[in-house]
Amino acid sequence: MALCAREPRVPAERLVAEMVPPPRFDSVRFDTYDPDPTQPSQTEAVTVLSGFAAGLGGAHATGAGKRRWFARKPAAPTGPRGVYLDGGYGVGKTHLLASLWHATPAEPALKAFGTFVELTNLVGALGFQQTVQTLGGHRLLCIDEFELDDPGDTVLVSSLLSRLVEQGVALAATSNTLPGKLGEGRFAAADFLREIQGLSAHFRPLRIDGQDYRHRGLPEAPAPFSDEQVTKAAYATEGASLDDFPGLLEHLARVHPSRYGALTDGIAAVCLTDVGPVPDQSTALRLVVLADRLYDREIPVLASGVPFDRLFSDEMLNGGYRKKYFRAISRLTALARDAKPLVSQ
Repeated sequence: MALCAREPRVPAERLVAEMVPPPRFDSVRFDTYDPDPTQPSQTEAVTVLSGFAAGLGGAHATGAGKRRWFARKPAAPTGPRGVYLDGGYGVGKTHLLASLWHATPAEPALKAFGTFVELTNLVGALGFQQTVQTLGGHRLLCIDEFELDDPGDTVLVSSLLSRLVEQGVALAATSNTLPGKLGEGRFAAADFLREIQGLSAHFRPLRIDGQDYRHRGLPEAPAPFSDEQVTKAAYATEGASLDDFPGLLEHLARVHPSRYGALTDGIAAVCLTDVGPVPDQSTALRLVVLADRLYDREIPVLASGVPFDRLFSDEMLNGGYRKKYFRAISRLTALARDAKPLVSQ
């Protein structure tokens, strides 16, 4: 199979139905989170979020749940109806966010989970008003990897969240502290609360300190293999795809990022030959989205060419989108480690 041969079409209904924790986080729970004993903020986060989930039980915050006409209207919830997980790469924010989704006492149809990009794609597919109607009856909306680097999308999502808060939807979000700002306290939280402006009162910032767990105590990612090794492994692995990296980058330009998940349907491993530096920022940002979808679906990536930490130029890694590029490097490195056994099969 080749990813370049696929041009998936994704109906809007699928975008809504897929707003659940991705396969990698389907079975995570608070009690499966492994806090770093040297970072008490990680243990504290579990306690706070567990209580937050428990507080979302019962009727919808607006009283929209089923109740008799003579029943007393439930008291308005006290305290912030949102939580923002503030921390760097690989401290387990997505694990905790998915655990919150699972722990919230509501049926799956009343909870939504998606990345910031997936949420903007949903608005693009349904329209603003229809998205408000679709999500307005939910108990909880979890937004992973909230992006602060696109003012237009930030304003769009902030407006959407304002409408949802009015309808009683509880919110939870994550984003990453910029690599150059690690150790500077609540830098990301300050940015987040400033950018969402009127919504800031609805969020409680929750700091999560620590090192990237994907590399904590683990060996370095394997060096790239040869084209011959990658090709041989692709043909020997059932369900693997095989693509030339430059050709795949060109193909991604023809497929909307909202369909990158569908692009990987049924793929057991992604094999890439001739991996090289990404030529420009638009291409790099598309690759970031693909890396996120591959990571969510736990699809190993076997590659030849340059190591993944050389995909992005120094200019990109020092620019406004650097948090995305560092996340992509971290996730692709983890997937490369997962793919190493394919060569020895």
